[in-house]
Amino acid sequence: QVQLVESGGGLVQPGGSLRLSCAASGSIFSINVMGWYRQAPGKQRELVATITTGGSTNYAESMKGRFTISRDNAKNTVYLQMSSLKPEDTAVYYCNANGVRVRGMGGQYRYWGPGTQVTVSS
Repeated sequence: QVQLVESGGGLVQPGGSLRLSCAASGSIFSINVMGWYRQAPGKQRELVATITTGGSTNYAESMKGRFTISRDNAKNTVYLQMSSLKPEDTAVYYCNANGVRVRGMGGQYRYWGPGTQVTVSS
């Protein structure tokens, strides 16, 4: 039905930058909210940022000013530009699509990508 695929993760030094991408594919009619979450070892998954179809954004407090979320609605793709990265940003970053309307199906659905590892270390 719908698949999310993240890309752009990797190893970066403290203070560096990375740009994550997530493309949604399948029989998609529309996606209300796309976003990024992360999960560090031994911790719960937490919100990083979300963005609506109209461009309204929401950030976790610790990411404000360092991370920027953006979206290409025509491509069903969401991006996360991360800068001034810190070792505590090390985590698996997951893409999320919420309020997804699927062609031929009623209702709205939520999907997750498999995740991409981001490691911040010198």
